[in-house]
Amino acid sequence: MNTHRNLTLDQIDRMSLLHPVTSIADHDRNGPVIYEAAQGARLRDAAGRELLDMGAGLWCVNVGYGRAELADAGAAALKNLSYQHLFGGASCPDTILLADRLLGLFADRAGAGHFARVFFGTSGSDANDTAFKLVRYYNNLRGRPEKKKIISRSGAYHGLTAASGSLTGIPAYHKAFDLPLDGVLHTACPHHYRFAHEGEDEAAFAARMVADLEALIEREGPDTIAAFIAEPVMGTGGVFLPPADYFARVQQVLDRHDILFVVDEVITGFGRTGQWFGTGTYGLRPDIVSLAKGLTSAYFPMSASMISDRIWQVLADTSDATGAFMHGFTYSGHPVGSAIALANLDLIEREGLVDNAARLAPRLLAALRDRIGDNPFVGDIRGVGLMAGVEFVADRATRKPFREGTAPHRIVSRHAAAQGVLARALPFLPVNAFSPPLSITAAEIDEAADRYARALEAAMPELAGCV
Repeated sequence: MNTHRNLTLDQIDRMSLLHPVTSIADHDRNGPVIYEAAQGARLRDAAGRELLDMGAGLWCVNVGYGRAELADAGAAALKNLSYQHLFGGASCPDTILLADRLLGLFADRAGAGHFARVFFGTSGSDANDTAFKLVRYYNNLRGRPEKKKIISRSGAYHGLTAASGSLTGIPAYHKAFDLPLDGVLHTACPHHYRFAHEGEDEAAFAARMVADLEALIEREGPDTIAAFIAEPVMGTGGVFLPPADYFARVQQVLDRHDILFVVDEVITGFGRTGQWFGTGTYGLRPDIVSLAKGLTSAYFPMSASMISDRIWQVLADTSDATGAFMHGFTYSGHPVGSAIALANLDLIEREGLVDNAARLAPRLLAALRDRIGDNPFVGDIRGVGLMAGVEFVADRATRKPFREGTAPHRIVSRHAAAQGVLARALPFLPVNAFSPPLSITAAEIDEAADRYARALEAAMPELAGCV
């Protein structure tokens, strides 16, 4: 029985839902923004307003909203085999084909033919949780039980389970949750614009970041460090691009100390950087890769963990002595998710969406720079592929931040929504992120940039009060 039949959806929401990553007090005061429909890169809210979604949801609706091919693939799978687990060696056709296809894509499109197996989950958080467990399992199996610590980076985002939330390097996600867990360490954030010393060029900054990492390893003891985890581009932190030669130098340090490299491609995978994977964009050599979001373009909750030969051989060689691999989820390799993922990959290839991201990447940066690049509060506009960030400062000349406790990027984001464009306010530094569907058009990018410029102009009096 509907006990709320005389209430609005807004009222029922406030009485019923605990929203993720939302201020309870603000939500109680303001209520939800309810979205009712979407197509392509556009959303429609309950008031009938159309908004350009320059976030692709949460970096995830890569092929755009309303794709009938994916709905049809899911419907057919639901009718044919609505569920099948993978426990005890059980399997199903689409999941087998998806694992094989991912291995092939990494070999062919990212120059990474060293992956041996794929493990499936349901979210980027649980993919990184799987990585957390795998690096411990691997070292236990090879007789290195002391080698357990994992190094992440300040400003990183790797999810919000207890383990992945610990790997995340953004304090807001740790507050009152007793995180990070023991055994998780954080090294410096390699964001040159904000954290470089005066006069320090990108090469010198990268060298210092790598030296900080190696110093942390030496302090803790290399024999205690199991893995280093990194996003190719630090998305939720603020769209931080790696400094030149940073990853090449990091990988030398990891190799020298027998430390696994976990690459979190939850955001960057499946075309976001203008290439299929950030692994290929930056020439990385991962031992584990975490995937989600663009795997199904968020039409189904699904993740994948790519496991290298290096790790797989230890697992396989010790299996008889160790027994079953005792990790998994009820929905690992779900047949409906696998069918949707295969259809999603077909669509990306058929419509050339990775190439479209590469082609429109300069357009996105140019549109933002042309329209707001001379604004006195815009410090930096950066990006790769269809992934860009606008960072705000109180003073461009000195890069002075806004007054503590203010949130200029949230002010601008609010005005942007009022102008009909969604640009996410990020939780680490004052940055608005842009990551539209890879199917977006040049005209839609220009339209979004125009709306955003109007929003920034409207926000100027409030921003001036935050200096």
